[in-house]
Amino acid sequence: MNNKFDALKDDDSGDHDQNEENSTQKDGEKEKTDRDKSQSSGKRKAVVPGPAEHPLQYNYTFWYSRRTPGRPTSSQSYEQNIKQIGTFASVEQFWKFYSHMVRPGDLTGHSDFHLFKEGIKPMWEDDANKNGGKWIIRLRKGLASRCWENLILAMLGEQFMVGEEICGAVVSVRFQEDIISIWNKTASDQATTARIRDTLRRVLNLPPNTIMEYKTHTDSIKYVLGGLGGTGP
Repeated sequence: MNNKFDALKDDDSGDHDQNEENSTQKDGEKEKTDRDKSQSSGKRKAVVPGPAEHPLQYNYTFWYSRRTPGRPTSSQSYEQNIKQIGTFASVEQFWKFYSHMVRPGDLTGHSDFHLFKEGIKPMWEDDANKNGGKWIIRLRKGLASRCWENLILAMLGEQFMVGEEICGAVVSVRFQEDIISIWNKTASDQATTARIRDTLRRVLNLPPNTIMEYKTHTDSIKYVLGGLGGTGP
């Protein structure tokens, strides 16, 4: 799948073309129009494959988050901090986003990329996630970009073969190490979690001694319940 796409065009580019000398009144009118537009677009236009594009089995959404280490993260502040990058429905639309995103290995600080099925927020408390869990793999520095790409291509290509169980994947860039994880709906389904584990080992070409940890979201929430509330990864 070669990437041969033009640069992404800013959907809002038209809003920035106005002459800087517009009057305050026009600016006010524009703000009201933008506000009305955003309210009326509450029913967001469905993302569909373009003509002759290769559709994916599910639509997916890229998200990005960055947080200050050591600062308590409540569910509310986490949700405010996570930014939606965009949704795609085809192989070609995926590459259009992905080719213009920074690779995990080039991110700094406490940063995360999330790729989840459309309609599922990358939060433990989301209805699709609340009874689920995630496989966690800790990586030494320098491996995150390759492993992340292999993981999401396997997920988009339905290589895990576990029906609708996969919710999404996360890559977390930290100071000493990087972490990738894949989330599924039903933590109690041991056959499914075992199949996901085995597929992960294969698609990431992990050494046999790689430590993989499965953690339920319920346990994750309990871990941070020391007055902090639930959060995402």
